[in-house]
Amino acid sequence: MKTSNRDLLVLLKDESMSNQAIEHEVEQLNEILFYVESAENFCTANELIDMNRYKILQDQKSLVQVMHQEELKPFFFISNKN
Repeated sequence: MKTSNRDLLVLLKDESMSNQAIEHEVEQLNEILFYVESAENFCTANELIDMNRYKILQDQKSLVQVMHQEELKPFFFISNKN
């Protein structure tokens, strides 16, 4: 797994955790987030609504292209399927 470049705020109930235990917890969180944030899982959970053509696009290619844009075009919406 590649090292992630993110900031995580981890709130601990137990103040007696060692630095090694905290680092282990953060590493486990990064593993979970790495899996969840994959393009395949994003495309499974979301769809692109194009109100200009009244279409709902669910294919991975369209969603990945939209993910890499800085700004959505007018009347394009990313909708979570949940």
